[in-house]
Amino acid sequence: MIGSTSNGSVTTIELQRSDKRNALDHAMVDDLVAAVDSAVEAGARAIVLTGEGRVFCAGADLSGPVYDPEFLTKLVSALQRIEAVPVPVIAALNGSALGAGLQLAMVADLRVMAPDALCGIPAAKIGVAVDEWTIRRLISLVGSGTARGMLIGCDPLTAEHALSVGFANRIGDLAMAQEWAASIAELAPLTLAHYKLVFAGDGARDEVPTDRAAAMMRAWESEDLAEGRAARTENRSPRFTGR
Repeated sequence: MIGSTSNGSVTTIELQRSDKRNALDHAMVDDLVAAVDSAVEAGARAIVLTGEGRVFCAGADLSGPVYDPEFLTKLVSALQRIEAVPVPVIAALNGSALGAGLQLAMVADLRVMAPDALCGIPAAKIGVAVDEWTIRRLISLVGSGTARGMLIGCDPLTAEHALSVGFANRIGDLAMAQEWAASIAELAPLTLAHYKLVFAGDGARDEVPTDRAAAMMRAWESEDLAEGRAARTENRSPRFTGR
């Protein structure tokens, strides 16, 4: 479910579950981390992350692990691993990046978005809550106002808007991302490794206050989460009560 190809010093890693819109499950997260680690061990100087088909990643698989707190822990750990690799990671958003898919895009160092790609975090529509890293990193990348709209209003982020606020570095396709990665791979690796560390020190990984951590877990342990799951199974709109 994860494909990996190399061209010179650039490794392209592709999410290959297009029948599920490249939604993540436990196995895909494990395989993704392994692919990134293998690329670095093999000497890649830049990594391009993309999706098969017309969607980058639709998020966590709604038929299962999205409602599993253990999956949240695994996903957070995977994002930390990808963020920590010493080589630049470019996310080539060939299509929509939602929920965990947007988190993958945010953990990358650079982003190239297809003109029709959309980003979003519709967690409030299903009763789950994203972790504090996601909120802080989103604010770091798009600004507080846009982040609030995306999280509280579940507003989508278009490629054009993403470029205007600095989330997207370029508008283009996978080939453009790979060409950019090839030019980056020729730059001084120690310099780039230093820059990555500084950019990652945006406060998103700071310790989370206990009251905010508890607030997130209240959502994960709530009746509303169960209602969101039931509503999806029954193909109806959820009726949230705040309990």
